[in-house]
This record gives sequence, C-alpha cells and structure tokens, in this order.
Amino acid sequence: MHMSDGLVDAPTSLLFGVVAVAGVAVAAWKARTELDERTAPMAGLVAAFIFAVQMVNFPILPGASGHLLGGALAAILVGPYTGALCVAIVLVVQALLFADGGLTALGTNITNMALIGVGVGYAVAVALRPLLRGFGDSGLAVLAFVAALANTLAAASGFLLEYALGGAGQTSLGTVAWYMLGTHTLIGIGEGLITALTVVAVSRARPDLVYLLRTAPRRTAEVPT
Repeated sequence: MHMSDGLVDAPTSLLFGVVAVAGVAVAAWKARTELDERTAPMAGLVAAFIFAVQMVNFPILPGASGHLLGGALAAILVGPYTGALCVAIVLVVQALLFADGGLTALGTNITNMALIGVGVGYAVAVALRPLLRGFGDSGLAVLAFVAALANTLAAASGFLLEYALGGAGQTSLGTVAWYMLGTHTLIGIGEGLITALTVVAVSRARPDLVYLLRTAPRRTAEVPT
C-alpha cells in the first residue's frame, strides 16, 4: 500500500526514513552475492512487472491506497536483497515521477513494502521450501501463494505500526486495522494466485532463473575416509 504525505507525523516519517536508508544500503551491499548473469536481467523484468501491477491501486482510507506488492515474487525469483532493491527502486520512481506516495512518506513505504514485505515473504518461502521435495509444481505453487499472502499482510502490519506510533489522521487505530488487514487479506489472495502462477511458469521454462530453487539445500554424498 502507498502512504501519502501527512498520514503520520514528522518524527515517525523521519524514523522510518532512517530505517529505509539503512535497509536499502544493506540490501545493496548484500545483493552483490545474488547478482550474476542470470539474476541481473531477471531483476530488471521483475522490477518492471512490479511497477506495472502497483500502478493499479484503489483507495482504502484517506491518504492510503491498496494494490499488489510483488515482494514475495521478487524474493523468490531474484533473492531477498535484490528483490528489496527492485521494490525500493519502483517506489522511488513512482514517488518522484508519478506522485504515487508522498516524498515524506517514502521511507515508510520502502520500509513496509521493500523491507518488511520482501523479508517476510522470503522467510516464509524458505520455511516452506521442504514442500519442493516430493510435491513438484504443486508444492512450489503453495509456497509462492502463502509467501505472497504473508508478504502483503506483513506490509499492512508495518503500516499499522507506523500509524500507531505517529498517526496524524482522525481515524482510530482499530478502524484502520480493520480496513487495512481485511482489504489486504483479499489483496493477498489475489497476489498469491498471481505469484504462484508466475513462479511455476518460470520454473517450468527456466528453473535456473528461480533464485529459491538454485539455493535449495542439496544432500551431499558422504566422502569415505
């Protein structure tokens, strides 16, 4: 979801602006371990896809809109650090060129969608990775669906934390939580379906392009001594 200027107070915006800068800096540093001749082109395609789906949004509350996030999809395909950079770049472009999300709210938006969303989505995907053994495409689809749903709800929860700390609106936290979590559960189901279909399609065509599959643990034969 995108937050606009003035939805949280200045100290809260500044706090999460610092969090966003630090998180993106760490992601940029760690992404060097993920980027190679396969990941780099895929990262560009993932960023373009996320940009396209995030442009379709609708209002939830005054100053906040809902849309697909794409964090889990990015993490599964190109890795958590590269995925966080993809989402952060999309958010910066949207804020600067399309006024989609306020400049003072850019830190909170990056924190919610690029850091919390991508991080939780990837953690859930890794936790469910044993499904890949023995369940094939079905396991991968379930993994992607649940990771995308978790990514969406986690980002919405980040918004609620920021609103609880310094919400400048007149709407009560309970009402905001009801609208945000209820709406983003529905969004998460839609995002889960799109993520599952996309990840399975890519894995069937080019499994070597799916970061999660490349990093899946493999059993190594014991070397006799």
